[in-house]
Amino acid sequence: MTSGFLTTHVLDTAKGLPAAGVEIVLYRVTGDSREKIARAVTNEDGRTDAPILPAEQFETGTYELVFHAGDYLRRTGQAGDAPLFLDLIPLRFGISDADSHYHVPLLLSPFSYSTYRGS
Repeated sequence: MTSGFLTTHVLDTAKGLPAAGVEIVLYRVTGDSREKIARAVTNEDGRTDAPILPAEQFETGTYELVFHAGDYLRRTGQAGDAPLFLDLIPLRFGISDADSHYHVPLLLSPFSYSTYRGS
């Protein structure tokens, strides 16, 4: 059994606050197909209440986190005119070490985002 796990969080860099209520869907990617394996919503701290991919499901491979940023931006009055510049934000990344903690956060504003491998 592996000891690794995957976490994420969302920070609203325009407001300088955690982004609460952002839906996040996790997919396992194999070739040209994706399999939905988890869904979570960020809490008041902009984090999911538990790892989005816990140790018992964790394995190496390619994954994609899809952040439903548009819903959050509309709800917080930051969306601007339709169509939104940012709506669904997919982040595809690889996990190569089954015994490590992978943290993939999203730093979000209405017109930009960034990510990194955190700790």
